[in-house]
Amino acid sequence: MPRRTGVLAVQGDFLEHIHMLAALKVEAVPVRLPRDLVNIDSLIIPGGESTTISRLMETFGLIEPIKDFAREGNPVWGTCAGMIVAAKHVSDLDRDTLGLIDIEVQRNAFGRQIDSFQTNITISGLKNKPFPAIFIRAPIIEKVNSNVAILAELDDGTIIAAQQKNVLVTAFHPELTTDTRVHELFLGLVNLKR
Repeated sequence: MPRRTGVLAVQGDFLEHIHMLAALKVEAVPVRLPRDLVNIDSLIIPGGESTTISRLMETFGLIEPIKDFAREGNPVWGTCAGMIVAAKHVSDLDRDTLGLIDIEVQRNAFGRQIDSFQTNITISGLKNKPFPAIFIRAPIIEKVNSNVAILAELDDGTIIAAQQKNVLVTAFHPELTTDTRVHELFLGLVNLKR
């Protein structure tokens, strides 16, 4: 298992990820400044508000350090707004993204918060029962490059999870469930790096 997993803690539901990691007996480190990226094995970019997260990453000087962290092969996982921030292209965001995964994302693809929903999905790499995916003002992946693996889709073919090498993204919120399997899948990327 990894030594320490960072959770970007500038805005959003980072505490839920920290609690999920604690349940898996993994030390979680809140990441607010570039120095917090030192001595961690992986990084989670949580859900929240993508424009706010992007602005705060810029304010705290985190954009280039996170890009470097990912380029060095360290696993990075973006959930919901974190997926938007990690994507190479976002059709309706007026800010630069981290560009960590070669996908095009549409924000708020399912509507407003009142349109939030939960559905069971099948995720490549997860065994046993379907995963209870929670979507809150969720984005979708509109396009993937050929070097990106699609990990999950809705019944209508809408792409909701993908991976490119050490970067994982999910449109939904695994941290809001009691099912630890997606976190375990991500932590497995750390073991592959070693």
